[in-house]
Amino acid sequence: MTIKNRFAMAPMGPLGLADDQGGFNQRGIDYYTARAKGGTGLIITGVTFSDCQVETQSMPNCPNSTYNPVHFIRTSKEMTERIHAYGSKIFLQMSGGFGRVTIPTNLGEFPPVAPSEIQHRWLDKTCRPLKTDEIRSIVKSFGDGAYNAKRGGFDGVQIHAVHEGYLLDQFAISMFNLRTDQYGGSLENRLRFAREVVEEIKSRCGQDFPVTLRYSVKSMIKDWREGALPGEEFEEMGRDIEEGIEAARLLVSYGYDALDTDVGTYDAWWWNHPPMYQEKGLYRPYCKLMKDTVDVPILCAGRMDDPDMALDAIEHGICDLIGLGRPLLADPDYVNKLRTGRLDEIRPCISCQEGCMGRVQEYSMINCAVNPQAARERVTAYAPVMKSRKVMIIGGGVAGCEAARVLAIRGHKPEVYERQPWLGGNLIPGGAPDFKEDDLALAKWYENQLKKLRVPVHFNTEVTKQDVMAENYDCVIIATGSVPKKFSLGDDAHVYTASQVLMKEKECGGTTAVIGGGLVGCETALWLAKQGKKVTVVEAMDQILAVNGPLCHANKDMLKHLVPYHGIEIVTGAKVTEYKDGQLSWKVNGRQQEITCDSVILAVGYKENSGLYQELKYDIPELYLLGDARQVSNIMYAIWDAFEVANSIE
Repeated sequence: MTIKNRFAMAPMGPLGLADDQGGFNQRGIDYYTARAKGGTGLIITGVTFSDCQVETQSMPNCPNSTYNPVHFIRTSKEMTERIHAYGSKIFLQMSGGFGRVTIPTNLGEFPPVAPSEIQHRWLDKTCRPLKTDEIRSIVKSFGDGAYNAKRGGFDGVQIHAVHEGYLLDQFAISMFNLRTDQYGGSLENRLRFAREVVEEIKSRCGQDFPVTLRYSVKSMIKDWREGALPGEEFEEMGRDIEEGIEAARLLVSYGYDALDTDVGTYDAWWWNHPPMYQEKGLYRPYCKLMKDTVDVPILCAGRMDDPDMALDAIEHGICDLIGLGRPLLADPDYVNKLRTGRLDEIRPCISCQEGCMGRVQEYSMINCAVNPQAARERVTAYAPVMKSRKVMIIGGGVAGCEAARVLAIRGHKPEVYERQPWLGGNLIPGGAPDFKEDDLALAKWYENQLKKLRVPVHFNTEVTKQDVMAENYDCVIIATGSVPKKFSLGDDAHVYTASQVLMKEKECGGTTAVIGGGLVGCETALWLAKQGKKVTVVEAMDQILAVNGPLCHANKDMLKHLVPYHGIEIVTGAKVTEYKDGQLSWKVNGRQQEITCDSVILAVGYKENSGLYQELKYDIPELYLLGDARQVSNIMYAIWDAFEVANSIE
């Protein structure tokens, strides 16, 4: 099979993209087609279950007879025909089940399954071992599903997976597989399940029907439910590198035609779902290892959105294809823009995982924080206007910029007024840490977009009620953002906001205390600790990131582990009382404690800057309040709310 370029859409949870009969709904068809139209050579769908009886889960799309195979084939054919029109290929990713990592909300009343009686990843439950006839029924379901996928126009399948600790991986890893039958013991026996799957598919679909494998070379497990951090020395409890190499050789000998390579498991899931705290291209060393081990194509994803990094990986034999997952959520036209040299037009993924992994976890739907149209392409299509209107936008943060962008695309005439000499609002201090560089890239993208769309931007301009009333705008949008909360501790000359320190307006000294263990406080503390500062985080709640933390647990869990790993002291359940003469005092359970520090950094949240809106709300007929000025939240909701309003103004 020939792919028109070396980019593949990495598989991502397809929640919200299926109908109740196991087929693809219109959202799913539009979503995958948009990425093909955008130039991606190979589309790999999100996970589908070949079997929906053993685990009895309700998961999207089911290509076999458990649901309605004719309906699956019909909706698949409608989608694959559209994708093929753009010269792209598409694989269906098929899973044998989740086993001990089943999402608790999908588990229902049924006990979780696994190779053996082992503990569930999330719940305090013991899994029941799969019976031999259940294994064989799952194997057969793969053959049925792949056969129906081929009938539906799919060019191949990807097996999910000897990867990330899902069911097939649980069989492959001795830590989870305690069986004494033909599916346990030696590595060959532990891989027997995966071997039977590919052999079944090849027997049903032909030897020339591509079957690729999502494959984790190394597990990164320190212990049950405990994962390792980058650079940490630990004893691997799961699959180590030596076994990862041998397993890869065996799997390819069984008939797998390509390895989509990463590392990690759900016990260390910030590896498989890398937040911004992981370096870009983190899987490259492991992909190179696989490239040197087996003679089939190697796919490499994992924050590979830097085109220079991707090109280097191809040219130096690290991999054969570049997998883009979240970057194609952020910008479905990534590949076409790269192909024609329009790199500054590529909307960056910020690895926040708020719209993708976080919403998959919490709301069973996949979206994107920076692209409100992802997986909603049809219902959020830009609405052209019959009459162009002048719109005044006060505030050049993400909400104001997104509103201006959408209005200009639709044909309106927005004009932005910003009191700072730059665009981006709180993206700028938020993007100060090196691991938040993509926040700054997003601000730069908005700047380029507004220039391209010829939207007038007035910098260093503080707008008053009189200014608004004196102008003749058809509509006014207030997007004045938020300001850090402050309170006095005594020695206020050495008490700064996190924003002041991040922007380098204030120097915190060699020893500092961060009051507030939310997202801003923890990221600021981590940034300072990496500079060699001695940092203490003082939090009123009983744990850090208890409120206003990342929606995606991979981001939250990794940050919670990184803070103590980098030597940051954590004090919880503390009520700060005073900072005087270099001494910060607080009480925990009524007991007074204190430390000596050069400064105190306040990271206790933000408050809405909505004063101008309050002055205007009874005077302007069409007036909107957006972003943090309406309600302090995150980047996603600032962008989404702005898109909603700007796309509805007639």
